[in-house]
Amino acid sequence: MTHSKSLRQRDMVLFTVSAILLLDTLTAAASVGAPSVIWWLLLGIIFFIPFAMICAEMGCAYPEQGGIYAWIRDAFGGRWASRATWCYWVNTAVWMPAIYILFAGVFKQMFFPEIGMGGQIFIGIILTWLAVLVNVVTLDVGKWVPNLGAILKVIIFLAIIGGALVYVQDHGMANPLTLETMKPDWGSSLQYIPAIIYGMLGFELVSAGSDEMRDPARDVPRSIFISGVIIIVLYLLGTMAVLAAIPAGDINLVEGLIDTLALFFGGSALGNAFVLLLGIGALYTFFSNGVTWALGCNRAAAEAALEGELPKIFALEDKKRGTPVGAAVLMGIVSTLVLGLYGFMSGSNEDLFWSLFAFSAVIFLLPYEGMLLAFMHMRTVDADHPRPYRVPGNKGIARLAAWICIAILGLSLCLFMYTPGEGPEWAVIAGVIVTLIIGEFVIRQAENHLKS
Repeated sequence: MTHSKSLRQRDMVLFTVSAILLLDTLTAAASVGAPSVIWWLLLGIIFFIPFAMICAEMGCAYPEQGGIYAWIRDAFGGRWASRATWCYWVNTAVWMPAIYILFAGVFKQMFFPEIGMGGQIFIGIILTWLAVLVNVVTLDVGKWVPNLGAILKVIIFLAIIGGALVYVQDHGMANPLTLETMKPDWGSSLQYIPAIIYGMLGFELVSAGSDEMRDPARDVPRSIFISGVIIIVLYLLGTMAVLAAIPAGDINLVEGLIDTLALFFGGSALGNAFVLLLGIGALYTFFSNGVTWALGCNRAAAEAALEGELPKIFALEDKKRGTPVGAAVLMGIVSTLVLGLYGFMSGSNEDLFWSLFAFSAVIFLLPYEGMLLAFMHMRTVDADHPRPYRVPGNKGIARLAAWICIAILGLSLCLFMYTPGEGPEWAVIAGVIVTLIIGEFVIRQAENHLKS
């Protein structure tokens, strides 16, 4: 299947910003309080930068359709690659409903306070199938959803940062940001590391559409560095802005964004209209987040299915456009079922749903461990392969960078499954085990099918 070369460097920068820069990560990180600033800086240096460099090297040395799937397959074979792709795909199918429930919650807060749970789920289902539709059109059309999402996110982050500067001059700081207050408390704030790490992943996603890139060797490293700088600067300044205005204990993860905007700009008719506009922009970014991840994951899953590593249905492509129809429709079905389950359980068991939900984060982190191991493996067994961009330094430094990233991801995995002071999150652990078992079953079925 030939793909049109529709992804330019600009599109790749915007796609990556759309994937990684999350407004909900901003409020989650800010709720840690003043130490979150140091966490962003520290993890930015020891994780975000090395991880970005590794993705840049892999993306330009091995520009293959499927991205993370292709890299793990080249290093460790098809079965490990399909395990990683299964995790990657399932996480997005389970995460998309949560981001669309967030959309419905903010929509309700802004426009229709009387919408009940059923109405919010209905909104989530409509958004899910809209996302499926965007996945089925070609990338030269579909790419505009993440592109616009990225531009709107940058505008909203800049508005929050600018609003905070003005607000603080009149009202003073809600959380004093001094060296003393920003010092991390190594006990209690460790549990927030996963939220920040979660907000740093996604550089590899654009490489899933390598066939659609004009010049991956040149554009992948450049787009990763440009987007990386934009993302870390906006996260840092955005976190400081939210902390400047709102006491850490009062930051609400869902409504926090609109509350913050209303605090900075509301009060006058013009200010309220501006908040409304930014709020609508924020709603659009929730939609584009789901689309961006689905675009990358469905392409990786389709590639795995074409190789016979996932069931054939994932490989169904639109004959004319070459887009992953099978994977996209399956994702729509899973997402709709999860939304239905949410409606069924939410009234009484909201905690259960959200702890079941934290398991999607664990599932999400697992493939990255595989990708980092693949990077080290290919550096050894395929050392002479041309690498238009390489992680700076010798092989030892590259390995050290990869091992540090592996260790930090490992710590995040543990912290999602075990809360310090509270004990193991059994629902999360059970969710992970069940998902991995289903994955093994699906992969074996696909392999047996291939043999017969």
